[in-house]
Amino acid sequence: MHAGDDADSLEKATRDFVAARPQLFGIAYRVLGSAVEAEDILQEAWVRWQNADRTDIVEPAAFLATVTTRLAINMAQSARVRRESYVGPWLPEPINTSLDPQVGAERAEAVELAVLLLLEKLNPVERAAYVLREAFDYPYRQVADILETSEANTRQLVSRARKHLATERRERVSRTEHQRLLGAFLTAAQTGDLRALEDILAADVVSYSDGGGMRGASRIPVIGRPHVSKYLVAFAPRFWPQSDIRWVEANGRPAVLVRSGGSAVALLSVDASAEGIDRIMWVMNPAKLSPYVASLDN
Repeated sequence: MHAGDDADSLEKATRDFVAARPQLFGIAYRVLGSAVEAEDILQEAWVRWQNADRTDIVEPAAFLATVTTRLAINMAQSARVRRESYVGPWLPEPINTSLDPQVGAERAEAVELAVLLLLEKLNPVERAAYVLREAFDYPYRQVADILETSEANTRQLVSRARKHLATERRERVSRTEHQRLLGAFLTAAQTGDLRALEDILAADVVSYSDGGGMRGASRIPVIGRPHVSKYLVAFAPRFWPQSDIRWVEANGRPAVLVRSGGSAVALLSVDASAEGIDRIMWVMNPAKLSPYVASLDN
């Protein structure tokens, strides 16, 4: 093979990888719940794609999806061990979906923070099966090939994931109602209005604060309407004065970025049903906030 042939081959490989990249990132991010780790996976997938014998690969996107999924499963298995020692509640790293509304997905729900949080309770193979089928609409046969299992087992994996989500999560409200509830919550939280908070929180609401051990973030989830309401009222005088808010989009849903002294201190998002707000998620860990804020500025 001549040098020119090598250059042409690498150029085509680059084009194929760039074309598949949004979907590859979408797969890795959903399996891992971390944009940083997803980017690491894509770097490794690119290296393997460069070094692969591509002459017999008929469908580059399918090959790359297989490599990416398997790498993500392996990383997820080690990440589960690391997260056991994580200080305080762990929340997925938020991403700015306004840049790419689908992040390479056919269906947007599987990128929501609340869904990624619930999927974290599944084992990595179950999670990958759900992501490939529900987010990207891969045929069961192709998912089975990627996961190196049978089609029947793949259907069971996806079914278990669906049942888990159905058990843990009520039917969602519309985007308009979601934004209304978040706005009402924000006003009540800022003013420390106990009655208003109790009116919009579900009875079994849970508040998660992911600070990665930073001071001021609760190191345990706060559970139940009375506890969450009183916690927020007590929290209000210390947190909201001199804070600026900005409405943003994170993971396909409206969210609020809170700044203090010119620096981002929290990304606030909620999960809501007809019962009210079910989950309140405060991403406060600077390592997770900084990339998200940078994406807004870009």
